[in-house]
Amino acid sequence: MRPRALLAVGCALAALGARSAAAHDFWIEPSTFRPAPGDKVAVSLRVGDAFPGEPVPRWPERIERFGLVGPAGEAEVFGLPKMDPAGFAVPAEPGLHLLVYDSNHARLMLAGDRFEKHLAEQGLERVSALRKERGESAKAAREIYSRCAKALLQVGKEEAGQGAGYDRALGLPLELIPVANPYTLAGGGALPLLLLYQGQPLAGALVEARSPDRAEKVAARTDAAGGAVLSLPGPGFWLVKAVHMVEAPAGSDADWESFWASLTFEVPAMAPPSALR
Repeated sequence: MRPRALLAVGCALAALGARSAAAHDFWIEPSTFRPAPGDKVAVSLRVGDAFPGEPVPRWPERIERFGLVGPAGEAEVFGLPKMDPAGFAVPAEPGLHLLVYDSNHARLMLAGDRFEKHLAEQGLERVSALRKERGESAKAAREIYSRCAKALLQVGKEEAGQGAGYDRALGLPLELIPVANPYTLAGGGALPLLLLYQGQPLAGALVEARSPDRAEKVAARTDAAGGAVLSLPGPGFWLVKAVHMVEAPAGSDADWESFWASLTFEVPAMAPPSALR
């Protein structure tokens, strides 16, 4: 595991951390998922348990990696400190591109009952069972957490040979990888995904998808090979997320370490009948 700095944050960032502790989900929301080559894309970061979420300004001290990965390689997403949007990207060529954001650690502390509720909400029953076995269910918990977010962009009209790259692994500590191209799911459909932790398939994790256009979440557990299939019922903006928690490393002054992965994209609408003739 690569080293990650543990930060002492200022008052403004502490307030943001308190909000994110209550909500947790974190995602990349670009100004468009379907830019033309050369368009400037505003890259916003959001946190919340419901849409539209809270804006997250650019905090340079939290950023491990913030980039745009395309057919020609990776470029940094630049921006001004403490500003929203957090950055801007300019995809220069057609094809599929991935925005990527990786943070270092922040920390929180929750009372025992709140931590147990937190574990239940995120599908982390394994951790709850371990705490119960140790007689720690009522014990307050110190947690360090980091963000592993991606967004998939379709730049320009998809042509032959330009649909590659949706399943590119970017080496994040916890990473959601689509096994099919979401931009081919006209109107919705089954989306297979792979969840990796430290580059290896992660079994038994809860993977959830939600959209601002729908009240219900779509959820599945990963199988022994780290795979899950989500049946997305319609087009539009989708956020897919997963959380993994392990015992915190020695010297971290924490009990547990969590990783929060997300993937955002836009499922296209069904083609109009005239286009199907």
